[in-house]
Amino acid sequence: MVFCPVCNKQVKESLINEHIDSGCTDHILPQNDTPNPTRTHSFFTPTARKATTAATSVKNGNPASSPPAPPAATQRVERPKTPPANVGTKRSSDEAADGHANGDPHSPPTPKRKKKLRVLDHVAPLAERMRPTTLDDVYGQELVGPNGLLRGMLESKKLPSMVLWGKSGTGKTTIARLIANQSGSRFVEINSTSTKLDEVRKIFAEALKDLQLTGRRTIVFCDEIHRFTKTQQDAFLGPVEAGQITLIAATTENPSFKVINALLSRCRTFTLVDLSENDLVKILERAMEAENCASPLLDAEMLRYFASFSDGDARTALNLLELAMGLSANPSITKDGIKKRLTKTLVYDRAGDQHYDSISALHKSIRGSNADAALYYLARMLESGEDPRYIARRLIVVASEDVGLADNSMLSLATATYAACEKIGLPECRINLAHAVVALSLSPKSTRAYRGLNAAMAALKEPGVASLPIPFHLRNAPTALMKEIGYGDGYKYNPDYLDGRVKQEYLPEKIRGRKFLEDVDLGTVVDEDLLDEDTLRPELDD
Repeated sequence: MVFCPVCNKQVKESLINEHIDSGCTDHILPQNDTPNPTRTHSFFTPTARKATTAATSVKNGNPASSPPAPPAATQRVERPKTPPANVGTKRSSDEAADGHANGDPHSPPTPKRKKKLRVLDHVAPLAERMRPTTLDDVYGQELVGPNGLLRGMLESKKLPSMVLWGKSGTGKTTIARLIANQSGSRFVEINSTSTKLDEVRKIFAEALKDLQLTGRRTIVFCDEIHRFTKTQQDAFLGPVEAGQITLIAATTENPSFKVINALLSRCRTFTLVDLSENDLVKILERAMEAENCASPLLDAEMLRYFASFSDGDARTALNLLELAMGLSANPSITKDGIKKRLTKTLVYDRAGDQHYDSISALHKSIRGSNADAALYYLARMLESGEDPRYIARRLIVVASEDVGLADNSMLSLATATYAACEKIGLPECRINLAHAVVALSLSPKSTRAYRGLNAAMAALKEPGVASLPIPFHLRNAPTALMKEIGYGDGYKYNPDYLDGRVKQEYLPEKIRGRKFLEDVDLGTVVDEDLLDEDTLRPELDD
């Protein structure tokens, strides 16, 4: 018989784990079965361990020698010591605030702890206070909707390890916590920027121990897994493959490039979409109701204004609303005044997907001769703090790849633009960049040189083409020995002939006559959408 360290009630030693897992409701011994109170011991005291050992020996027919019991007058009653609530378990801050991740009740908090939680709730940002408490409260993500794939997996108890990919504020952390809470699993939250690899391995060991002792699974939520190195990500392979943990990894970067293939193949990848303006407005209305805010300035039009500036990010929208609530308390403030104070700067991660997506959009807009779109993406990148030299380097590539032979002067302009960015810098060099972007957009286009190079490089992949012997008359002959062998023999020096024209072979014999440079500047495929426009145009003219 032992005392439970949580509820302080007597339970059979063999059933202590089941008693604790049941929330201290099962396997409690009746009062009339309680042994002599003068021999009361805690399960965690040395005396209790000795008593348990002695009882086991007697039961097995091996009475153990023990010192005689002290007189009743001097006998000491040991009170059970209650260990900390998180003994043997690493819990997240959410568990500390909301209870066990699997919904099991635990010992009532002390008055001091209640006061601490009330203070934390008060100082937490609005975005944190408004985190959904059920999957039904998650807006804009069909994956966890009533008919969502992820919701179905959760309800069928077939929850795989997964990677949640989406931009900031789309609900990755919230969904991970709700999944853990609904699945009844133990939840451990780590962040790649603050958690060391040794701590991660310790979490894996605790998860395995908990699985073996209680059968309860552990969900490890790893935020920003793309910041872990490949070696650090390797540590997840074994526990994930063996089912020791269920990994929920969150990333704002493309997992194809930022998560190692071995780990990615063991996880399902779910893409979270950007929240629509309507979804954001619903979230803001819910926050207004929860905060009992009835300011006439924060009407439906103002909430939609915040939503439009949030770029699908719920956290940004709620932060704007929280600031607006504070400003609306000023009796002299107006709606226009709030808007001016809550301007949003365009910011993106210069090492992430938006960095490459933006430069790709700029390049393709120039290629498509759309100067307006090219200027938009140029302005967007500059406002986001992009290095102007990076943009100028891409313009040098555009000058040869897309304009090419149609206007050779564009290469000189692009090169000069790069020099201007180096020597002048921002903010003035933005004008040089705009000059080059517009000139490249309006220039005629020719990809003959670019396509010719690609054709020649493709030929090198054919069997034997890359190692064909160079014709002897084209070889360099700097020494007498090379001349004797025949290097350079029979070469016709073009400048010595009329108009530089001679009859002479330049390609290796096996591929003589092969052409890599096409005669046309651009392709010959006709866009079907243009045909539709040409068909409709006469009707519009009428």
